[in-house]
Amino acid sequence: MPLRRLYFLRFGFALVWAALLFTTAANLGPLSIALLVLYPAFDVAAAVIDLRSSRSPVLYLNIAISGLGAIGLAIASASGIPAVLRVWGAWAIAAGLVQLVVGINRRRRDGHWPMILSGGLSVGAGTSFILAAAKDGATLSNLAGYAILGGIFFLIAALRLGRQ
Repeated sequence: MPLRRLYFLRFGFALVWAALLFTTAANLGPLSIALLVLYPAFDVAAAVIDLRSSRSPVLYLNIAISGLGAIGLAIASASGIPAVLRVWGAWAIAAGLVQLVVGINRRRRDGHWPMILSGGLSVGAGTSFILAAAKDGATLSNLAGYAILGGIFFLIAALRLGRQ
């Protein structure tokens, strides 16, 4: 699958995922837990597809981080929303750093500047999720916003790649 199509797919997935999570963001039920685990699992699948075409060794690290993120979220969901936010935040920071490195390595390709920005923002967002976990009344709704913003960056990258 060409990178441009993969980025369009990631955009669509992020929007649908965010909409579904937003409807269940107040508590941890079976649907919200499944969605939480699905997001980094989808990232694993996308990295595998990307790896087949690009052969970037950094993507192996992304696969490992997102796989561990999915497992960590499944475990953390038994402890409540604050635990989920901490694990999600740690995953967002680590995955954001990898995305930043991949984007920098691909910076000569016009469409990857949004990925560099997205990776940097993911690090900041991950930190904010960890801090939010300490507040009373924490919800999962900010994770939906994170997914939408990430999806928009994938859309911009796909559109920019199409101009090459």
